[in-house]
Amino acid sequence: MGNDVILSKRVVNLAKSLPYFGVENLKITGLAPHYLRVLLNRKTKKGEFIRIKRGLYTTKEFLEKIKTKNNYSLFLESLATEIYSPSYLSLEYVLYLNNILTEVPVNFTLVAKNKTINFSNKLGNFIYHKIKNNLFLGFGIIKDREFLVYRATKAKALFDFLYLRKNLLVNKEAIKELRLNLEEFSPKDKGEFKKYIKLEGSAKMKKIYDELGID
Repeated sequence: MGNDVILSKRVVNLAKSLPYFGVENLKITGLAPHYLRVLLNRKTKKGEFIRIKRGLYTTKEFLEKIKTKNNYSLFLESLATEIYSPSYLSLEYVLYLNNILTEVPVNFTLVAKNKTINFSNKLGNFIYHKIKNNLFLGFGIIKDREFLVYRATKAKALFDFLYLRKNLLVNKEAIKELRLNLEEFSPKDKGEFKKYIKLEGSAKMKKIYDELGID
């Protein structure tokens, strides 16, 4: 068996053990970067590797393994916050998890410090919305098994959702059309939400807060 074939097998075995990877992660196999890129492209065309975004991949075998362990959703949440960092899950995705929105989200929706960007791949659509640095807060780190997930609190997810739509929410009717189930909001959630309204400080967000009538 040729040396290149042996090294290629080493790359594949290493890749299958990683949740996601790029050329830098595979250099320890001894193959040159240009050859690794060729191999990644070849394996992706065959369907063995799955491209997450430019320069980042996972393997079909790894995905099948975590599905058998019922870890697939958790992996995707962790992946969402890792492939464009710093970011945290928020907006429709988290509001649905907390029964504040009833429509099942078709995308992973996140808030990020950097520019607004979207990634679409075989795993789903990942949508990142930029927010001001002083509003990049209100999320926790959830560790479940080997995965870390950055996810907004219920109150922050609602704030982010309304903040990014504030120019469209011109009256009470527009807010009512969002069909928010705010019965899920506890006094603690309401206090936290009000804190973000004060921090943001605009008259527009104060008006939206008043129209919600959650006091």
